[in-house]
Amino acid sequence: MSGFYGKATVAIVAALMLGGCTTGGVDKTATTSIAAAPTDISQADLTAGKSQFRAANYGLAEKHFRKAVELRADNSEAWMGLAASYDQLGRFDFADRAYDQLLKVAGRRPEIVNNMGYSQLLRGNKKQARKLLVEARNAMADPRVVDANLALLNRI
Repeated sequence: MSGFYGKATVAIVAALMLGGCTTGGVDKTATTSIAAAPTDISQADLTAGKSQFRAANYGLAEKHFRKAVELRADNSEAWMGLAASYDQLGRFDFADRAYDQLLKVAGRRPEIVNNMGYSQLLRGNKKQARKLLVEARNAMADPRVVDANLALLNRI
C-alpha cells in the first residue's frame, strides 16, 4: 500500500479511530440519582407511632409501632411504644407479650419496669404495680416519673 491510496487509507482509518475517542456523541442530559435506602427502615413508623400516641390515637399508634417491630425486631423503642399502646387500648394480653419481647431485646431497664408497673396499675393490680414501680424507682437516677405513677397508685 504505497502511494496515494495507501496514504489515504491510513488517513481514513486514523480519522475513524480518533472519531471514536471523542465525547461529542455522549448524552449530557442531567439525570436524577436514586437516594440511598435509610439505614433504619422502621424509623418512619416509629416516628408516626410516637406522634399518634401523643395525640391519644392509640389504635393508629399500635399499627405503626407494630409495623416498626415487624421491620426491625430489635427496635426496643418500638416495642415500648407497642406495649404502651396495647395498655391504653386495654389489650393487656398483647401488652404482656410486647413487654416480654422488650425485656429480651433491651434487658430489665428501670424505664421498662416503670411502664410494666403502670400497666399493672391500669389493670387494677395494685400490689404488683407497687412492686414494679418501687423496683423502677430504686434503679432510676431521676425517679420523678415513677414518683408520679406511685402517687397515682396511692390515690386509687
